[in-house]
Amino acid sequence: MTEVPMIERVRRRLAADASDPTAHSVAEALRAENQLAGSDTVLALVDQLRSETRGAGLLDPLLALPGVTDVLVNGPDAVYVDRGRGLEMSVVRFADEAEVRRLAQRLAAQAGRRLDDASPWVDARLGDGTRLHAVLAPLARPGTALSLRVPARRTFTLEQLHAVGSLSDEALTCLRRIVASRTAFVISGGTGSGKTTLLAALLGAVDPHERIVVVEDSTELRPDHPHVVGLEARPANVEGAGLVTVRDLVRQALRMRPDRLVVGEVRGAEVVDLLAALNTGHEGGCGTVHANAPADVPARFEALGVAAGMPRDAVHSQFASSIELVIHLARRSDGRRVVEQVAVTDRAHDGMVSCHTALDFAPDGARAGPGHPRLVEVLR
Repeated sequence: MTEVPMIERVRRRLAADASDPTAHSVAEALRAENQLAGSDTVLALVDQLRSETRGAGLLDPLLALPGVTDVLVNGPDAVYVDRGRGLEMSVVRFADEAEVRRLAQRLAAQAGRRLDDASPWVDARLGDGTRLHAVLAPLARPGTALSLRVPARRTFTLEQLHAVGSLSDEALTCLRRIVASRTAFVISGGTGSGKTTLLAALLGAVDPHERIVVVEDSTELRPDHPHVVGLEARPANVEGAGLVTVRDLVRQALRMRPDRLVVGEVRGAEVVDLLAALNTGHEGGCGTVHANAPADVPARFEALGVAAGMPRDAVHSQFASSIELVIHLARRSDGRRVVEQVAVTDRAHDGMVSCHTALDFAPDGARAGPGHPRLVEVLR
């Protein structure tokens, strides 16, 4: 039989006595295990045990790094961090799989969620706004997987995004005109491409006299604007009660007199109510959607709408009548997030919507595409 490690035996004794990890309680637990230890060892054990009961434990130093956006744990021996330059392997290691599991379960409990073999995954928001996703082993390999998305510690303006190279001169001018025109748009891009950051910057450029109502699954948008009302979805509790969906909140937002209705991320049945809202006089609505290219956005809306029970032709009809522009972001190989294209929507004779490139912001300058005349017309 494998011998139980000393720290685990100390942990069990403290749990049995309901004791906090202090120098005195740890020293008493070591004596009960017939172990002699110096003060340095006792204090090291206290620090390790306390890290397991406060904050994110071993991950706290990574979450505090400047510019960090994501911390990812793939079992005890692989912890990655993204500071805007792509994923980097960190030096942090967990003692074993059990330690990762304990951390995941404790973070889930902080968010009021259950995480165990009966409910082996969780998607929740922690008190500081950090987005938590966890899947327990053996569903996840090579061990319990943790994903922590850190909320932006600052809000960028369009000018600041231009200064760091995310926007070219032409892109900055175009985006300012899009906001001023009150044209409905969506921002597309892959995971981690900077969609939320750009959307917050665009909302910050909205006329300060306008009222913005933001609906999100988990609060991430914090635009620098004087009149923003945020609505956040809520998962069901352990008894299965209290569920509030993004779709529920979109309906409530329509009754709140929004000048701009914003859905942080369109990824479910809320697409039906969003399209309906944008077709009933709510100008300047916007949101983000996962897509690899602007050309894929209509198909993404179609898939979401059909899954929500909306006929395919109705999805395309409402999409064509409400969304006029798609702003696409890409992440370069060096980790930089850049606005790559602006595309316009067009409805063909068969009723299907497609997207055509209006401006392509290449490193050597902006190039007009087949949709450019339509973009000029929309922004006039």
